[in-house]
Amino acid sequence: MPLLMLKDLPRYECLLEASREFPDLDPSATEVFLHLLRAGDEAFRVVEAHLAQHDISQGRFGVLMALWGNCHRAGNPREKPLTPAELADRTGVTRATMTGLVDTLERADLVTRKPHPEDRRMMSVCLTARGEALLERIMPEHFRRMAWLMGPLNEGERKTFVRLLAKVMQRASENPANTDSPPKTTRAAPAGRR
Repeated sequence: MPLLMLKDLPRYECLLEASREFPDLDPSATEVFLHLLRAGDEAFRVVEAHLAQHDISQGRFGVLMALWGNCHRAGNPREKPLTPAELADRTGVTRATMTGLVDTLERADLVTRKPHPEDRRMMSVCLTARGEALLERIMPEHFRRMAWLMGPLNEGERKTFVRLLAKVMQRASENPANTDSPPKTTRAAPAGRR
């Protein structure tokens, strides 16, 4: 499901007009925010279309990638399995959601649950040979699509983009979920408009 439910983004002039009625609306911040959401939606669409060819969702792919990355860092695919709680933390989903994802992946024989090697009261999740084979089929094209999508940006632009996105992610992490509204901020000076 897209994050932004607008087909066409509002022009800057429309945002400027709206800011007269809503003084807290910062036109340039809103413009950047809407473009960020649209770009995220489009990137998600490109990846989702590829994963759909392999009959796998983004969530399931995320779990497989977390397991694959963990296994390959450990040096042995069976050496350091993860618990469902660790997988939930790494992928940013709730534990209940992770249970559903692991159930689905286990039914498809892409992962298996086993008693945890250090604590028999817990279960761990491991990639199966079929799960590893699926990732080996998906990943080359997945990485080609990432490179294609970022192709219009040169190396310097990519580094700047990552730095700017990191600043936005840092700010998002500062806003506690239990507050009704974020603190007031000062507006950036407007850039020259088209």
